[in-house]
Amino acid sequence: MGLLDKLTIQGGSVYSYGDGQTPPTNAGATQQSKLHVNGNLPGYSLNGSEFGDVNDAYQAYNDGMVNFLPQPSLLDINGATPLGPLSDPNTPSINNSFSNGQYLNNLPG
Repeated sequence: MGLLDKLTIQGGSVYSYGDGQTPPTNAGATQQSKLHVNGNLPGYSLNGSEFGDVNDAYQAYNDGMVNFLPQPSLLDINGATPLGPLSDPNTPSINNSFSNGQYLNNLPG
């Protein structure tokens, strides 16, 4: 029995996840992920919504580790496209890169 056979038969090797078959794609790695958006609404990464679905997908990664889902950023602006930098009002800005609005409205001449 060759190495390929050993990796692709059921129970053939502890080093082959799924007996050499391509594993299913994790929902967190698809456009259906609710990590950043949920339809047209902000997702978990912005405001903490959809924790259950996002955490289920995050825990489903087969990496041999316990995965702790990071906390959301809490910089939700209700799904609107930002017109300026998202920042803490108590922290001064380090530059004026949004002084003329979105970058597309401020392209170099």
